[in-house]
Amino acid sequence: MRKLSFIAITFLVMSCSNDDNGGTNMPNDDDGGFIPSTGITPCENGMAGIYPCNGYDLVGRISLNTFQANSGNDIWGWTDPMTNREYALVGLNNGTAFVDITDEENLVYLGKLPTATSSSSWRDVKVYQNHAYIVSEAANHGMQIFDLTRLRNVTNAPEIFSADGRYTGIGNAHNIVINENTGYAYPVGTARDDAFNGGVHFLNLQDPENPSEDGGWGDNGYTHDAQVITYNGPDMDYSGSEIFIGANEDQVVLVDITDKNNPFEIATIQYGNIGYTHQGWFTDDQRYFILGDETDEINFGFDSRTLVFDFSDLDNPILHTTYLGTTAAIDHNGYVKGNEFWLANYTAGARVLDIAGIDGRAINEVGFFDTFPSNNTAGFDGVWSVYPYFTSGKIVISDINSGLFVIQKSN
Repeated sequence: MRKLSFIAITFLVMSCSNDDNGGTNMPNDDDGGFIPSTGITPCENGMAGIYPCNGYDLVGRISLNTFQANSGNDIWGWTDPMTNREYALVGLNNGTAFVDITDEENLVYLGKLPTATSSSSWRDVKVYQNHAYIVSEAANHGMQIFDLTRLRNVTNAPEIFSADGRYTGIGNAHNIVINENTGYAYPVGTARDDAFNGGVHFLNLQDPENPSEDGGWGDNGYTHDAQVITYNGPDMDYSGSEIFIGANEDQVVLVDITDKNNPFEIATIQYGNIGYTHQGWFTDDQRYFILGDETDEINFGFDSRTLVFDFSDLDNPILHTTYLGTTAAIDHNGYVKGNEFWLANYTAGARVLDIAGIDGRAINEVGFFDTFPSNNTAGFDGVWSVYPYFTSGKIVISDINSGLFVIQKSN
């Protein structure tokens, strides 16, 4: 979410009731939270209980009240390599919650790591070597480090966890990116007057609980969000290089950060009707970069606008096509999984776009699950983020107003 003075996030508490189809019991957020008891609530006739849907069933939900939080934000996932159990890592205003989602009949809230300093509406989490790395806009928060293997041994859920490490070479940070191939974490959106102008810090994670800084990049100013990849795309000039793609408020920046002592700018991109350059993700073949602008819907009246850039030549990226969604809702975080682009679309929920025909500029919506049924207007309620990478096919969604949702494709 863009941090703007004119954005007021209204933290609504949505109530739920038993659906008429014998599906999962959905208690009110004020009555202690949600524990699935009768299995999946199917998407039937466009609804899963009270939630509009297309092609995706509700597996379960845990409310903000259960997490003892006022709002939700980022979400990520971890699969235990020893047990294959799947866990949702849920960002909250006052900490990070850990939920075992393996058993669709029983989502288990294992516990919470409280914020390192104060509460904040902005928190972000990523995973490397079975550790969670958590940053926040909270003042002096730094980066918390949590050993996720501890979740195997929880006996009295929900527990209050302590961190296994904390990096304080940064204060606040809006987001964190990790390149698992190189073992580096990249906090972005730090203080605008720091050594890298609020850009990106390079943190070496070879000792997972004791990161060390290896420089950074700030020549393009503040970075709101980013992706970092080991490049294996069509531009052979950069094969094997580590490439940073930053969403820098009014531009996209491409930087070669292979040599941490000598990073260099490859290219910058601007586009028409810039509102706030927010976040993007590569297609699997690393040819296309799919970008969201967070305020163009408000500023220019677009339906949800997603821009696709052709990165075949990293030195000369070009706009390939633009997709306009089916509602006026604002687009937020988006992630590619194979031929699907999972878009967190705020009030319109999580939307699924088929990108198999992206070469021919064919992008089509093929499914959705709307966790915010009140409306689909251009506002900052509803889905913050989505994590679609579990082998089981479960998808976890964080809703600002209502907490955690787990969905899966209908049979």
